[in-house]
Amino acid sequence: MSQNILITGATGFVGRQICAALEGYELEITLITREENDLPKDEFQCVKKIISTEDLFRESSDWWSNVCQDIDIVIHAAWFAEPGEYLYSTKNLDCLSGTLNLAKGCAQAGVKRFAGVGTCFEYDLSQGLLSTHSPLKPETPYAASKAATYSVLSEWLPTQSISFIWCRLFYLYGEGEDDRRFVPYLRSKLKAGEPAKLTSGEQIRDYLDAREAGRLIAKAALGEHEGAVNICSGVPTTIRDFATRIAEEYGRTDLLHFGARPRNRVDPPKVVGVRSDFE
Repeated sequence: MSQNILITGATGFVGRQICAALEGYELEITLITREENDLPKDEFQCVKKIISTEDLFRESSDWWSNVCQDIDIVIHAAWFAEPGEYLYSTKNLDCLSGTLNLAKGCAQAGVKRFAGVGTCFEYDLSQGLLSTHSPLKPETPYAASKAATYSVLSEWLPTQSISFIWCRLFYLYGEGEDDRRFVPYLRSKLKAGEPAKLTSGEQIRDYLDAREAGRLIAKAALGEHEGAVNICSGVPTTIRDFATRIAEEYGRTDLLHFGARPRNRVDPPKVVGVRSDFE
């Protein structure tokens, strides 16, 4: 018997990879998209319905209750993520309140499981190596809104007989990435034969291809594990080494100008996740 899945944020960087990862399962998927970002229904075979809304974060719990009728699992990947703006934007508060309305609608409709997408920025990044037992210490409105969402839903959803999993993303890259992010910037410079101005590159990060992140989130959503999980590689890599590997693809490591940009004073020296055992 197939399960009915509802996904928000399916047109986004991570959301598309979640949809792709769900292909091949016996599922019927409903997508919630913005009106200007409609996803063609035939892009993914398991998509049976697409519901458009001007702004899903402004919809009421009653609206969500209606669209979640007969839905077994909700995968909530939507959030405001405009590069250069999202960390401090007041829109994070809209995403927080809108997500709580979604959760209330899920409870009204009898949804069985809720999978949310969080961020490693919820953690106290001074810890360096981060497991799901690491303390939380969000330092931006974005991270604080994600952490608040996790805190509320982890306490409230179980009282509504809804199992809950929260997938914290680390440093993703890959297909569909916004041009303003690090990897697309680097590749555009290398393709053009132009210098790429970088920091010293000594910072250690946990990089993961978005395709693998989509697979892990899909697996987590369809599983039975509850609580927070890390969506990460677990492999420490310096920005210098990561950039060098990409430059080697073009044979242009000479275009990497390390130290050409000052390092952000609040940029943590190390952010690496401990992989969660939920597969």
